[in-house]
Amino acid sequence: MDEALLRSLTPSVLTILVRRGADFAAAEDAVQDALVEAVRVWPDDPPRDPKGWLITAAWRKFLDAVRADTARRRREERVDEEPAPGPAPTADDTLQLYFLCAHPSLSPSSAVALTLRAVGGLTTRQIARAYLVPEATMAQRISRAKRTVSAVRFDRPGDVATVLRVLYLVFNEGYSGEVDLAAEAIRLTRQLAAGIDHPEAAGLLALMLLHHARRAARTTPDGALVPLAEQDRGRWDTASIAEGIGILQAALARDRLGEFQAQAAIAALHADAPSTEETDWAQIVEWYDELARLTGSPVVRLNRAVAVGEAEGPRAGLAALAALDDSFPSLAGSSNQDPLPRRTAVAAYLHERNGDLATAARLYAEAARKAPNLAERDHLTRQAARLNARR
Repeated sequence: MDEALLRSLTPSVLTILVRRGADFAAAEDAVQDALVEAVRVWPDDPPRDPKGWLITAAWRKFLDAVRADTARRRREERVDEEPAPGPAPTADDTLQLYFLCAHPSLSPSSAVALTLRAVGGLTTRQIARAYLVPEATMAQRISRAKRTVSAVRFDRPGDVATVLRVLYLVFNEGYSGEVDLAAEAIRLTRQLAAGIDHPEAAGLLALMLLHHARRAARTTPDGALVPLAEQDRGRWDTASIAEGIGILQAALARDRLGEFQAQAAIAALHADAPSTEETDWAQIVEWYDELARLTGSPVVRLNRAVAVGEAEGPRAGLAALAALDDSFPSLAGSSNQDPLPRRTAVAAYLHERNGDLATAARLYAEAARKAPNLAERDHLTRQAARLNARR
């Protein structure tokens, strides 16, 4: 089975069912049933037109559900409306489906979760992990969102800012998570940036391209993480870097700064530097100041502390980290449910730079226990072992 093909076709099939009159929740159920049928049938009898096959199968599943639901007899008239078999539409409706999932009637968090589930193909467990909430909580959130948009007309698009957040979360899940959706997120963002006049869409596209350009150098062949300072910059994709910087410069020239443009500016400074030592860390700190003003995010303040440590020395970085703890006291805790698990890893790095190897080793080990994924846990464990060996 070509799982990538199924994932790419699912949004368009779901969109077509909604256009034909199926409510969102019933349409998604029907599409999921059709996908199960495809997994069973296609290996022995692959269709000539996979998209058309899925549309036909999903519509029939929907009609079967309608017939079985006696409380919805008013929909029985749709039974005779099944279109004749033929070539499937070639238009890509995925972005329109994103906008439906980002409808104003949904909260931003529900819109992101619903889109990741219905369009991005992520499991409820993966989305719950991204939000740091229990899987049952996320399942309830997605179910409520599906019920909300079931009665929504398809001609009322949602908020562009919400769609951008959705695309960025999909990209991040594809970049470092279990499902490789980074290329799909870039494709959709490129399409969105070309179709709307919004500098933040261009900023997000530039940010994705600049991050994606470093992908080949981020891990070893066995999957171990390679920190930015140790990456082979000769393996970075210079064409993607050049394209990303060009898109960013055009967006910044419009003087409508947003958080994705600011993040892209930071990524561009990293991409443009021949080495970590030659990076313009002072300018990166300035961009983090802008980003903190735009977002108020503790994650931004955490990354700023790292940049301050590089620009002004580890003691200044530790002072910036202490200021973060003063502003967000809950982030300094040692619980495995720490809402900012990488804070401990940053503290370990800055203490190591400051020469306190014992504290750094202890903090690396603590950070490993909080790591959000296996690759980071292994990397932090190795860092702790390295310092303990030196001691």
